[in-house]
Amino acid sequence: MDETIGILRMIRKVPPGEDNDFEVVSNSELIETFGQFTGGVKLFALAVSVIALLVAGIGIMNIMLVSVSERIKEIGIRKAIGATRRDIMTQFLSEAFFLSEFGGLAGVLLGVAGGNLVALAFHIPAVIPMDWVLIGLGVCSVIGIGFGIYPAYRAARLDPIESLRFE
Repeated sequence: MDETIGILRMIRKVPPGEDNDFEVVSNSELIETFGQFTGGVKLFALAVSVIALLVAGIGIMNIMLVSVSERIKEIGIRKAIGATRRDIMTQFLSEAFFLSEFGGLAGVLLGVAGGNLVALAFHIPAVIPMDWVLIGLGVCSVIGIGFGIYPAYRAARLDPIESLRFE
């Protein structure tokens, strides 16, 4: 790079001691600038993703709490005939898990369809990164179970006698 700058200074007749009247940009500088830009975009995307997952988790929790409140009598009957707290917890956690996995699967299918449409529009081969599909479904599982714990715990703690009286 120094050799190139020296040759350019001679060609452009820049006197010694004066600043260059040209600029030399290397690929590494461009990569660094691009990396700073994409780092900011990644941080913004991470923040939006975390907020979206939090909202989705709260939605799942609300749906499950409504499900628990609508099925109090069913929970009371199940407990009266011998269902344990663990059985009730498992039932409601599995419902929250499948609800979140259904949403995750719909998101993956929409993402693959959108990616294929973009690939068709730009005449490039479509790529489906299976590792990211599995990571996405894993995150959906964690969100479903994490936000389904409270409603499941609440359902498991119901008193069977009070549940049977509930109208």
